[in-house]
Amino acid sequence: MSTPEQPPFSPYGPLPSGGTVRPMTRWGTPVMHAPQQKVTSFDAALASLVADMVATMYAADGVGLAACQIGVDLAVFVFDCPDAEGLRVQGVVCNPVLTLPEGKERHLDADDEGCLSFPGAFVECARPDFATVHGFGVDGQPVTFSGDGLLARCLQHETDHTLGTVFGDRLSTKARKKLQKQHDKAAEDYPADWPA
Repeated sequence: MSTPEQPPFSPYGPLPSGGTVRPMTRWGTPVMHAPQQKVTSFDAALASLVADMVATMYAADGVGLAACQIGVDLAVFVFDCPDAEGLRVQGVVCNPVLTLPEGKERHLDADDEGCLSFPGAFVECARPDFATVHGFGVDGQPVTFSGDGLLARCLQHETDHTLGTVFGDRLSTKARKKLQKQHDKAAEDYPADWPA
């Protein structure tokens, strides 16, 4: 008998649904490599964008997605990602500010990382094993998310996107070459309009 899947932990309400899946913006596109504009209007247009981001993330089998990954210059990301215990946490963060442990509290976790905007490729990338992000929800209310495991990696990866950093920027030349090789090998599985 299978056990029912644990419902995701959504401290600020469920992710918006009913969005349209959009094509994934790739590394090399200018919007991916510059800091994103701050969200200033928490309106229907933002809610619609976030719904599209959620639909696109799920269509691509991702655990997080930033607005720049669908070509929109806005500092917002969505995520639905498990922590180290397997608890799925989901949320929306506008204008994220990342806090990482320092000193003796800081421990690096070197695990495989990939990016939906450079699909089909994964290499090891060391990041702190715990992260906290503060920001605002789609309704403009303050939100805070903290976590370990893949969730910590996701919060850091998506906040990086809002700052114009892709995780390839954090890799050695050797690791980047390995990533490029994997990406090129898988390229035909990810046409230009993927995952739409």
